[in-house]
Amino acid sequence: MNADKEKWILLIILSIIWGSSFILIKKSLEHFNPFQVGALRVLIAGIILLPIAISKYKLFPKKQIKWLLLAAFTGNFIPMFLFPIAETEVSSSIAGIINSMMPIFVIIVGALVWKFETTKKQIIGTLISFTGVCLLAFGGGEGGEFKLIPILLLLLATLCYAISTTTVKSKLMDVSSTILSAFVFSFVLFLPSIIALAFTGFFSEFTFSKDNMTGLMFVGLLSVFGTGLAMMMNYRLLKVSSPLFASTVTLLMPIVAIVWGILDGEKLTVLQFIGTAVIIGGLIFLRAKSNGIKK
Repeated sequence: MNADKEKWILLIILSIIWGSSFILIKKSLEHFNPFQVGALRVLIAGIILLPIAISKYKLFPKKQIKWLLLAAFTGNFIPMFLFPIAETEVSSSIAGIINSMMPIFVIIVGALVWKFETTKKQIIGTLISFTGVCLLAFGGGEGGEFKLIPILLLLLATLCYAISTTTVKSKLMDVSSTILSAFVFSFVLFLPSIIALAFTGFFSEFTFSKDNMTGLMFVGLLSVFGTGLAMMMNYRLLKVSSPLFASTVTLLMPIVAIVWGILDGEKLTVLQFIGTAVIIGGLIFLRAKSNGIKK
């Protein structure tokens, strides 16, 4: 399969998987607290990928360990906690919409840290999408409340994703996408996730009740598909495209997230629908007739 066709197939599949992650986080939060959801998501992915990591341990990129640590914690650890924490205050639909700001942060991080080129069109698109985020923040959630803190947490998580994406593209492209995912979850983040779970009291409080097993089912789906499999596909997408193209998976994710949210009974205000349209409009403008970020 040629790279151009492969990147579009990966983009669509990732959009569906990651767009569904927000509703799975919401369902997981009905059974566990935000910190337990985040830690379990990482731990389960690590357990599943452990056989690959062990069998390929000789390929561990020791010379690039600092970049691996940076990519792992910003892309696969910190956001795993920030999203559940934010979703205790805002809907899964809003979380998906805010995540669509990732291309904006990819441009900013790429230009400031990795010296990627940035066009005037990308800057204008950035400003348009930022306006949409402001509309979302002031649009009011349930009850019309202004919830700035959750919005900021979601933006921070999205910034972390951008740091990880640009780091992988710049420093870790010589590592196989499957092996990279296995190393990240099984070697780098396995112990931190166990420590995080221990601090939440999970191991001392957990029982095999129907409620807990249902919660584990939702977190398990989130881990297997939204974390382990999705990150392999994302690393592969970075290999066959640019960081900006890979980040535009977030253009389609809000649509999937909103559909799941509406099916689950969530409602958006008129201003939030307008904010969503503005964000997506800015991202479409940003991508128009652009070949992505180049060094």
